Amino acid sequence: MNLLRCAGPFALALLWGVAFAHGQEKSPALQLSYETPHWLIISGDHLPGEKIRINYLEAYCRAGSTDADWVKHTVIPHRPELLEVSADGSLVRLRDRLEDGVIVDHTIRSTDDEISFAISAKNPTDERSEAHWAQPCIRLGAFTGFSDGGSNLDDYLPKGFVFIDGELTRFPQVVPWAKEARYIPGQVWCPTSVPRTDVNPRPLSPLVPTYGLIGCYSADERMVFGVAFEPYQELFQGVARCLHSDFRLGGLKPGESKQIRGKIYLIRGDGDDLLKRYLRDFPEHGNR
Repeated sequence: MNLLRCAGPFALALLWGVAFAHGQEKSPALQLSYETPHWLIISGDHLPGEKIRINYLEAYCRAGSTDADWVKHTVIPHRPELLEVSADGSLVRLRDRLEDGVIVDHTIRSTDDEISFAISAKNPTDERSEAHWAQPCIRLGAFTGFSDGGSNLDDYLPKGFVFIDGELTRFPQVVPWAKEARYIPGQVWCPTSVPRTDVNPRPLSPLVPTYGLIGCYSADERMVFGVAFEPYQELFQGVARCLHSDFRLGGLKPGESKQIRGKIYLIRGDGDDLLKRYLRDFPEHGNR
């Protein structure tokens, strides 16, 4: 007997409702939004603190920056433009126009436990661009269990880590911890592929990170955050309870285009789980 023919109006409505629901894609657990002038917001009911704010982007930077004035020398002014935000929170598209004419397009997508970045930079001018790297500044105070207020901006440090000699090393155990630079405090880790003269003018660690991955644990240690870009300029622990994997542009010749990709991970698990995901997505980092 035909089941639909026997069903009453109410049962038919339920059946069609179920069929319609199955035909719709559910919104990702991590939601994206954007606030002017330059804030990318990651939201999720399951996130400690519920939101992670990213100064996206804090700055585009010139080379020769390690011992240079940040404002007078390093920063290249840019103007961000919001192109699209999807209704389900799964997509944000942005365009940055640099003062020297470079155009950088950002396609940012969310899933249940990660954010992906596809970045395209092009120089349509007749002059070489001095844009060598850029800073997404990821604020992690609430995620690690610390408020945005208070004078002790190092209070979240025990939650953070980088990989030294292949091992996850929490910040208090990263020894030596550099303390002298043009601007203090903070900590920079520079890969061997980047000149040590071209990074953030904060204390520069003598240690070279094994991977282009920096992260931290949530307040209850049940979730782990990580961020990585390819190519990357530096890893950085900043003074806004922030962590950076700053991506590399390396300057752009007239007419040249470059592609950058990145990931933010927000997963339930530990550092080993994070490292496996990262090495799957960035196999070239593990081969270095």
